[in-house]
Amino acid sequence: MTLKRVAQDLNLSVTTVSRALNGYSDVSESTREKVIDAARRVGYVPNRLAQALQRGTAEAVGIILPSQFGHFEDPFFLELLVGIGERLHNANLDLVVCAVPEGPAELDAYKRLVEGRRADAIIVARTRRQDERIDYLIDRGVPFVTHGRAETREPIAFIDADARTAFRRSTRRLIELGHRRIALIGAPEELFTAGERKAGYEDALREAGIAFDPNLYAVTKLNERGGTAAAERLLQAETRPTALLCANDTVALGALRIARRLGITVPEELSIVGFDDLPMAAQAEPALTTMRQDIRRAGARLAEMTCARLGGTAVNDLQELLEAPLIERESTGPAPGGA
Repeated sequence: MTLKRVAQDLNLSVTTVSRALNGYSDVSESTREKVIDAARRVGYVPNRLAQALQRGTAEAVGIILPSQFGHFEDPFFLELLVGIGERLHNANLDLVVCAVPEGPAELDAYKRLVEGRRADAIIVARTRRQDERIDYLIDRGVPFVTHGRAETREPIAFIDADARTAFRRSTRRLIELGHRRIALIGAPEELFTAGERKAGYEDALREAGIAFDPNLYAVTKLNERGGTAAAERLLQAETRPTALLCANDTVALGALRIARRLGITVPEELSIVGFDDLPMAAQAEPALTTMRQDIRRAGARLAEMTCARLGGTAVNDLQELLEAPLIERESTGPAPGGA
């Protein structure tokens, strides 16, 4: 059913009908109601693409996931994208997901989305401490929300887990269980969250009078293979740790795998803690102690905040730091021999 038919039935111009359906203020409320009622009666469905082109918008939100950090093999991001996509769908916005290789191609992808007007707003995932993606979006004046924080020259809209508090709390708990040789398998150090996790870990060690030991700190890619490799190096050291704090659950599952291969029992000889509380954490053998994020809810809030930015809400009103409570399961226990 065409717009022209609606106009003819009401004896109005096509322009007036179009402006009424698109909410323009120069159309009276009574005329708008008549147009909406007539369109509904005859089954007229607006052409969203044509409307978007007319308004100069894409009616889409973009998210670009660099492949080098393991985004597309990480169940975390599948949950996050579901949360984002469902809420954007309710707002009649599409989610454009782009995968790019590491290096300059990532920023080029942002430029294609923004300068090609393929997205009205951007969600930035897994922020870096110094983040050129954010600098670019600020310079272009594009509405955006970040999942994570960054060191920026001006405030930004973000949602983030309070990883520093979470890792401080988890380290304290391991110390309460008698552990003194607690290793941290951290995220790549260019990521903002890597510094937060390490700071929380160091806070708890310092409070307990335990010196930070660089031999108990490893950095790895945020996937199971990375966890396996980092844990293997730590567990084959002359004096191995009695506990491993891991940057996320997939890293922790890699650590569980190599501990089993090396004949180290969990939690009797080694305690392991993850982060995220993915569904597979509870299904692991033994079930994984972890710090919980409500990932799908975080995705939904990212979408809501993005819509708010599109509506003009100030960034200072769109900053949320979420608690990540410790969920104790079977992979942690007292230090072996009171070590």
